[in-house]
Amino acid sequence: MELERHQGLEQDQERCLERLNWAIQQLGGKADPVRIARTAELIIQTMTGPWRYFHTPEHIFEVGETGDAIEVLAALFHDLVYVQVDQGVSVNISAYISPFIKEINGQLIIRDRLELPSDTMFEMVVQIFGLTVGQALIPTAGQNEFLSALIAAKCLEHSLSPETIAQIVACVEATIPFRERSEAGSSASDRLFGRLLQTSQMFGFNWSEDDIITIVKRSVRLANRDVENFAYPSSADFLNNTWNLLPETNHDLTNTNSYTVNGYRDSLKKMEGFMHFLRPELVFQRFQNEPDEATFRQLIARTGKNLEIARLYLGSKLLSIAVIEALSWRIGRDIPLATMMGELPFRGLTVAQLENFLPTVEVMPHPPETDLEWEVLGLLEKGRSESSSYDIKNSPVATFMIKSIGFNEARRLLVQAKEFFKQADAARKAADEAWKMMDEALLTKEFYNGVRAAEEFLASCDRTVIETITHAVLQVFESRKAAMRGLNLRSTV
Repeated sequence: MELERHQGLEQDQERCLERLNWAIQQLGGKADPVRIARTAELIIQTMTGPWRYFHTPEHIFEVGETGDAIEVLAALFHDLVYVQVDQGVSVNISAYISPFIKEINGQLIIRDRLELPSDTMFEMVVQIFGLTVGQALIPTAGQNEFLSALIAAKCLEHSLSPETIAQIVACVEATIPFRERSEAGSSASDRLFGRLLQTSQMFGFNWSEDDIITIVKRSVRLANRDVENFAYPSSADFLNNTWNLLPETNHDLTNTNSYTVNGYRDSLKKMEGFMHFLRPELVFQRFQNEPDEATFRQLIARTGKNLEIARLYLGSKLLSIAVIEALSWRIGRDIPLATMMGELPFRGLTVAQLENFLPTVEVMPHPPETDLEWEVLGLLEKGRSESSSYDIKNSPVATFMIKSIGFNEARRLLVQAKEFFKQADAARKAADEAWKMMDEALLTKEFYNGVRAAEEFLASCDRTVIETITHAVLQVFESRKAAMRGLNLRSTV
């Protein structure tokens, strides 16, 4: 396994180096072999961090694959910094940004003017992003893209002209996702166009308005490729990418078979909330007929459908994990999901899993009422396009519940499930505080507050469904008891 990983790393670095050299040559630049090799290593080492599941080397190659040389370079750098995923800025890339950025109480801030060195690349990147010295960076509003663009500019300043680098930076800026129109009605692309006009004047690029329109159109093309998975024709493929995003923001999921029921539920809850917040028109950008109207409408329509499917799919899974979490409170506060549902299949080994003890629902009393509901049921039953390292691709408990009670009842129960989550989280937090204070009486009280919330939620659900799932959990436990009784203890202890 380690050999395969090392070989994959080398192949990615070679591919990155080839892309860097090709693009610089296309742009009339001159690549210093040593510096460019170091840059390729920097990019791939960072993009293969332990928590990178979606924002990987393959992603940056795909984003730049059909673009011109400027788009290729922007794609290689655009996700280099991802503070939330990497839990900070790695030592390897911090050297490029520390002269310009400082950290105060965990927040990254652009240094004050007196602290900053005189640096054309920095001034240009700040201008294109519309930032100011001394400004605090916001993780969800361009922080990662700004820092990635700054590193790109510093890595490429020895190979390309400032005018060319400015166009690369503009492409990276355009990848800041999900931005609303301003109060005056201007889009993110409109605002970028305005800042590029100022950039041209400040740095003497002498761009015409047509030149800047071309630059912004290119930036929109790259930005739309960055999020093209939202408009995948296959909802299963879209959900598969969604599942790759989950462990990037919940690192506990990388600990296969040891993450808790609550940890898994929290990941689903955050993603379900995000899907409800997101509107299709915030995903893709359009600037002066790039893309053309028909293509843009198709992107928006596909995105809208995928979001609807994701909301119902995630809501169904969230309801099923609510039942498992409520049952888990009967034995403790932070129970591993594998304890309740069985370990994930590992290298072909047969293990006891909850799904093996659930009955098949032959006749659905409340079948799906729309094509979308039928599609979601198929995704729950048959699965996403791929399994992940931390989860199976199908959803047996959710499938059993939906077939038993129908989507309408599931929607009603999901509201109560979310109320249970609030009460359970409050009880868990209070119990943690009681533990710190060594207050045994308060600890016990808060634990039973969680148990009470769990039982109230279970009582609101269909009794037969809960009894069936409870029986299946007990069968998982019984299979472990049977395995323990049959252990051959002829070991050299």
